[in-house]
Formats: sequence, C-alpha cells, structure tokens
Amino acid sequence: MRLQKFLAEAGIDSRRKCEELIAKGLVLVNGLPAEIGCVVDPERDAVTYQGKPVTLAQERVVLALNKPQCVVSTMHDPQGRTTVADYFKDFPQRLYPVGRLDYDSEGLIIMTNDGALAYRMTHPKFTVEKTYLVHCDGILTDEQRTALERGIPLADGMTAPARIQNVRKLKHGNMAFEITIHEGRNRQVRRMLATVEHNTLLLRRVAIGPIKLGALGQGKWRSLTAKEAEGLDALLR
Repeated sequence: MRLQKFLAEAGIDSRRKCEELIAKGLVLVNGLPAEIGCVVDPERDAVTYQGKPVTLAQERVVLALNKPQCVVSTMHDPQGRTTVADYFKDFPQRLYPVGRLDYDSEGLIIMTNDGALAYRMTHPKFTVEKTYLVHCDGILTDEQRTALERGIPLADGMTAPARIQNVRKLKHGNMAFEITIHEGRNRQVRRMLATVEHNTLLLRRVAIGPIKLGALGQGKWRSLTAKEAEGLDALLR
C-alpha cells in the first residue's frame, strides 16, 4: 500500500498530515528517507517515524472526549498548554483528535487511531453535521436567525445554510440555541454570530453526526456505543 495510507492506518495522523511528515523527512523506509507515494509492504518493509517503528494498529479505537475550555485540541502545543493528548498519556494506543475545537470552546471531540476514519470524517464530501449549544448576548431576532439559516458572508466565503433549533431566553437578556453546521472553518460559529452582531458567551459542541455528548463530564472520555459506531460507519460509506 502507499506509504501515506499505511501511516494513516497505523494511527500516525490523517493521510494529508502524513504526507507532510514524509515531505519533512521524518519517515524512513528500510533506513532511507521516504518519498510521498512510495509503496510499502507492511509484512516486509521496516517503516519508522521519528526513529520509532510503525506498525498497523491491531484494533481500531474511537473515543468521545468532552474537551474543557482552555485545552488545545492538538497533540502538542509549543506554548506548553494542556492538550487533548494529556488525557490519554497512559492509553495503550496512540490517539489523535479528529478535527479541532477552539481553545475557548468546550464539548465533544473524537479521538481515534484510525487515520482513514479521521480523513473521511473531515472530508467535505461526507458533510458530517456538528451541533453546538450557543449562549449569546442579547436577543437573537427572527431576521438574524433567518440570516444564519440561509448562510453568512465571511471573509473566506459564504457559509452553507445552518439549522437553528431550541431557541430560548436566558437570564440577563441573553439567549441560548443549538446550531448545526457541516463545515469546519476556523472559529466559524463565533464568526457567524459576530456578523449578526452577537458575542458568543458559551460554545459547546454537543453532537458530531450520530455521536452525542450527553452527560459525559468535562475532561472525561468514553468508547462509542455499538449504535454510534454503526451509524458513523454508515454515514461515511
């Protein structure tokens, strides 16, 4: 199989990220620097990443983590902040996050060792929906709600239509609602709210496709249920 596919299936990272690692010279095949697109035989070739042997994962792991605020959704942080990887230091398999969740946001993030799954979940053609609970300042008017549902012009282009539901008033004149999108732009929900003149006071991701955050505590993780795993695989076929 092609090297980047092998690395992804071994749980190193997504296929696209693995290509970047190969280009940086961090991957060797039989002791020699690898090239993007080269073919390896997992049974015969010795592949190393940063000096460590790489083998195919024996078991696919997919976990749901409730990321707290002020945690970085990457494996490493040059500033020394807490990352999602810190919750899995003693886990037997090497896991990495699928997509990202803002530093100031909280909620559901998927951790896996399956690079192919991660690639499919983040690829635009699969349009995996993500639902967020939002608290915003002031009153969300019908006009503003309609604008969010139709699409918002941002600096990087018009957003796809969103779905707004469970709108309700909070104390102090603020509002809460759920918004469902299928794009993954940087800080997208916050930027959409800012465009309709609202500050985001709380942003919590509560669902990714068929996977629900539920009552999972902050900083806690769980395995997917059989129903969730089946629903996810069906969605990504």
